[in-house]
Amino acid sequence: MKALLLREIKSFFGSPIGYLVIAIFLLLNGLFLWVFDNGFNILNSGFADMGPFFTLSPWILIFLIPAVTMRSFSDEKKQGTLELLFTKPLSVWEIVNGKFLGAFILIVLALLPTLIYVAVLSHFGNPQGNIDMGSTMGSYFGLLFLIAGYTAIGIFSSTLSENQIVAFKNAVFLCFVLYFGFEGVSALLGANSGIVAKIGMDYHFKSMSRGVIDTRDVLYFASIAILFLSFTVYKLKSLKW
Repeated sequence: MKALLLREIKSFFGSPIGYLVIAIFLLLNGLFLWVFDNGFNILNSGFADMGPFFTLSPWILIFLIPAVTMRSFSDEKKQGTLELLFTKPLSVWEIVNGKFLGAFILIVLALLPTLIYVAVLSHFGNPQGNIDMGSTMGSYFGLLFLIAGYTAIGIFSSTLSENQIVAFKNAVFLCFVLYFGFEGVSALLGANSGIVAKIGMDYHFKSMSRGVIDTRDVLYFASIAILFLSFTVYKLKSLKW
């Protein structure tokens, strides 16, 4: 699996894809958070708070991660190299995990430079260091789990079609439904809608953003990732046999 993981990472950075993903993520966040005059602009808020970043990031990642994962298996199917991959001394689970970890690491690398935002806000806060590090680190932790969930969904979607654009659309739709869909349904239901809201990623991500890491939130995101990776394995096994 290690060889497959390294191959995935090399394929990302051996072409413009890896650099483009990191650049787009940082550029969009930078423009919305520091340049554009909008509700996400941290300078206009008057608070040393990373909240706007963690509100914006799920929206950006809902398109960016499917763009990274759409070629994972759809490209293999289109080029006829999937059968060759099955001949390697790897189990289907190892193949899926290698693809998953390669995409996950790429997105995490795109996330790391945003820690500069935390340092800047901490330095220029009044008084200096006036930033809630508990909720900030909790939000980053939650974002890692959200990335894992999105990535697993994207990997699964890439097995559904040989067309990368179709795989991209499927992944965006599934990510949107699981993150925002249940929150929207909950708002429509009004009373007694708490259970519906808890099914969605948004509820658990916001819970982590408070700075308290609840085991239930961790298990939720882990379950989402494992569930869609299991779907991926099942789909590949059906193609294999």
